[in-house]
Amino acid sequence: MKKFHFMLADDDSDDRMFFEKAIKSLDLPTKVSFAEDGVELIDFLTENIDDLPDVVFLDLNMPRKKGDECLREIKRTPKMQNMPVIMYSTSQHEDVADVLYESGANYYVRKPDYYLLI
Repeated sequence: MKKFHFMLADDDSDDRMFFEKAIKSLDLPTKVSFAEDGVELIDFLTENIDDLPDVVFLDLNMPRKKGDECLREIKRTPKMQNMPVIMYSTSQHEDVADVLYESGANYYVRKPDYYLLI
């Protein structure tokens, strides 16, 4: 059975840890890949262009290359443009979500307050 490949681009190590725990709790075979910033994400996707993740979760605010820049680059690249991208951030501003949807995001999700889980 094929593993469902999730990719998370997030510079926060705690967010990456909680994401991995959540994915591993799913009742299906999964693979999780990580990028710590936007440059690392685009490099990973480019190097794996023929074996892209099934879905990318993309933090909006990252160093070196922001999430919205990555989203636009992904959606301009023919082999990547149909890959689902879920943007997520601590921001709740509707205008930010609207711009991301216009840029091709499939969903926009607010990051949970992980500190409440500790």
